[in-house]
Amino acid sequence: MSAAATAFKDLTSYRKYWAARFGVAPFLPMSRAEMDQLGWDSCDVIIVTGDAYVDHPSFGMAIMGRLLEAQGFRVGMIAQPDWQSAEPFKQLGRPNLFFGITAGNMDSMVNRYTSDKRIRSDDAYTPGGAGGKRPDRSVVVYAQRAREAFKDVPIVIGGIEASLRRIAHFDYWSEKIRRSVLLDAKADLLVFGNAERQICEIAHRLAGGETIDQINDLRGTAFVRKSHDFIEIDSTHIDAPGRLNPPIDPYAMEPEIRKANELAAAVEAGEVAPAGNGDIPVGAFAPTLAKGDGPGEVQPSPGSAAKSGTAAEVVVKFARRVKSEDRDRSVIRMPSFESVTEDPVLYAHASRILHLEANPGNARALVQRHGDLDVWLNPPPVPLTTKDMDFVYELPYARRPHPSYGNAEIPAYKMIKFSIAIQRGCFGGCTFCSITEHEGRIIQNRSEGSVLREIEKIRDEVPGFTGVISDLGGPTANMYRIACKSKEIESACRKPSCVYPGICPNLNTDHSALINLYRKAR
Repeated sequence: MSAAATAFKDLTSYRKYWAARFGVAPFLPMSRAEMDQLGWDSCDVIIVTGDAYVDHPSFGMAIMGRLLEAQGFRVGMIAQPDWQSAEPFKQLGRPNLFFGITAGNMDSMVNRYTSDKRIRSDDAYTPGGAGGKRPDRSVVVYAQRAREAFKDVPIVIGGIEASLRRIAHFDYWSEKIRRSVLLDAKADLLVFGNAERQICEIAHRLAGGETIDQINDLRGTAFVRKSHDFIEIDSTHIDAPGRLNPPIDPYAMEPEIRKANELAAAVEAGEVAPAGNGDIPVGAFAPTLAKGDGPGEVQPSPGSAAKSGTAAEVVVKFARRVKSEDRDRSVIRMPSFESVTEDPVLYAHASRILHLEANPGNARALVQRHGDLDVWLNPPPVPLTTKDMDFVYELPYARRPHPSYGNAEIPAYKMIKFSIAIQRGCFGGCTFCSITEHEGRIIQNRSEGSVLREIEKIRDEVPGFTGVISDLGGPTANMYRIACKSKEIESACRKPSCVYPGICPNLNTDHSALINLYRKAR
């Protein structure tokens, strides 16, 4: 099968699994007693999450659970289990198809620690706001406990924590480069980005008799495999690694900024020798160009030069190659885990390659070596259509926390209780934010009718509604129905941002659709 995968299916196009005869559960069960009330003898899929179970479309576990239920599968929920043993992971029995593991709506380390690496005293996703209800690196811990509970059950990891740690990455909390979370968790499959398409396909194919190791052609998935029968492209042929320039201090005075720019220009022209010593600190290395270097002909990086004690020259120009390769059978070989651990330039290069190959319209598969294993990343998932977005957000959510929490207040639920998502994605591409990396640059929109129906449902069914909808939005504001003017340009573009350093002339900036929606919602 090709790495690009076959054409995607509408979420409503699947034939329902036989268990659809059990109907819709008021809440996805969290105990054997609830399963008995529903007439279930087992679960087809069990979702393990680091958040409290709130049956609301602002919570990823609720979307995945209700979506699988709509496909006919029996879905159980294990929320914030005690991770000290495998027993809590056995409470719903053995799942027939797979365990779905997520840390929750946030990365577990961001959730548990402040930027000063101090433990937070509260957790907005826990009843009563109590802290300490999830482990560090929850995806890894939960996956290992699930494997301990049922060794032969496939494990699929996903959510923001798994998605953003799918390749070798710098871990702020331990101050070191960590390998792909797929390997640390010992999972069978990792789904990244918004995973509705992947999770439906995985469930139906496993139910159809395929094994988890046969499912290697899905967009938005990562797994361990051998890369035979594919055309390998060295990542330096796509983007040549260059020097590390010191970032400009945004709070510096104009004279200081001007002086820094003049110094950088002088180094570039060869008038001033680059700063550096035996260690060549990040930001201080400014190599010269080797004449006659072709695209992708990369000279030693600063890190390797420092180790060898020789002068280094690095190609700093942007380079592209291999225009006519067979995309369906092409994979880009990224620097290995061992390489990016030793060399900051190669780490930056690998990160840039990941961003360059983020457009579903032109992205190729990526592969990164970790020791004697290859971590393979298929291209990103195809964005949901408006029809699919409406389907996902109009599933029969209870829009309340699970009854087992009683009257305990869950702060995150209080925040979004009367909130409505109308879009996904962000074309900002800000370096400090993970939304574009996780959800993509292409905005996925709901229809006006779907949004208005949800407002009416909140009015009629949600206790305590006072007539005020707190938010019509999404992960980013004011992007509803804004898109590239041309589908052809959009599918070929590799720019990380549509608005920086300037607004792209191909971006349609008409906000009339959002304004009209606001007016109709009043």
